[in-house]
Amino acid sequence: MSEVKVFGVVGAGQMGRGIAQVAAQTGMQVMLLDAKDEWAKAGKDRIAKGLDRLIQKERLTQADADALLARITPTSDYGDFADADMVVEAATEDLSVKEEIFRNADAAMTKASGILASNTSSISLTKLAAATKRPEQVIGMHFMNPVPVMKLVELVRALQTSDETFATTEKVGQAMGKVLVSTKDMPGFIVNRMLIPFLNEGCFALQEGLGTVEDIDLATKLGLNHPMGPFELADLIGLDTVLYIGEVLHREFGDDKYRPPATLRNYVAAGWLGRKTGRGFYHYDERGKPIRAGGAQ
Repeated sequence: MSEVKVFGVVGAGQMGRGIAQVAAQTGMQVMLLDAKDEWAKAGKDRIAKGLDRLIQKERLTQADADALLARITPTSDYGDFADADMVVEAATEDLSVKEEIFRNADAAMTKASGILASNTSSISLTKLAAATKRPEQVIGMHFMNPVPVMKLVELVRALQTSDETFATTEKVGQAMGKVLVSTKDMPGFIVNRMLIPFLNEGCFALQEGLGTVEDIDLATKLGLNHPMGPFELADLIGLDTVLYIGEVLHREFGDDKYRPPATLRNYVAAGWLGRKTGRGFYHYDERGKPIRAGGAQ
């Protein structure tokens, strides 16, 4: 089984930053890549701000935070993945985008044992593996959001994934302190296959005037003992991501329980994507805290 010492992350957004942080916490050297240097550097800066909050709460020492940040190198050059033992992409849920990332990372990695992993929440790992020259070393590593807090990681085996690749990836996930579940390469895997109908039904209930955003979220939390309601969760995930996953599931399974509601499509068309844009089913302040409900108000 190969040891992972140099770890690459493609995408310095919310998920990529979180993956980079937990990887650096294990002691690995992390290359955080985005399309532009300034985007990658901004991603590292956001990690630093999150660590500052942990320091203020006395959950982390300044020395440990400094050491963690020193292990993260922002870049926009795939050539910096030459010595990577493993690269995880955390880009937008678009097959063509992810295939291009995999081809670039595959070409850049000089180690024959190097693993390519995807944080995709719905796209076929078998298709992504076929876009590379190392299909046996492709695997899904689906982290939950926010990555530093959520324990679960779904390990998704493509048809081509080797036992050694799976074992190495499992070891990496365990080193990150994650709880791992294994799932077949089916649309939505385990979590999103169950989650998307739930989020959809919340939107349909809102469309039909069954309740307000606040009432539906509150009923879910108190009635089902969920930590977040469907609208709070959808805003956290990103409404564009929720829509894309729903479209993939609806297309692949042909089952109307996955069909995206008109309300969700309209919010995405308006650019109201949730916390990341400051407006979704709720309005958010600069710190990402909800101000009030009602994206259309």
